[in-house]
Amino acid sequence: MTRATRTCPICGKPRLAEHTPFCSTRCRDRDLLQWLDGGYALPGPAPDPMGDPDAIEGLHDRGQNDD
Repeated sequence: MTRATRTCPICGKPRLAEHTPFCSTRCRDRDLLQWLDGGYALPGPAPDPMGDPDAIEGLHDRGQNDD
């Protein structure tokens, strides 16, 4: 039984143990930058602006609240 080689999720090259799950520092850093730039998002419910007092103040400032 042969074990399938796992690949880097960024470039598809074989993984290296020291950079798992990536193949290199370059791919690891590219993935981190993608997270920091907001390129990835975790699924979840949309934020409720009524639950955030700062968001409500922002609506007042822009004249978008009916109060």
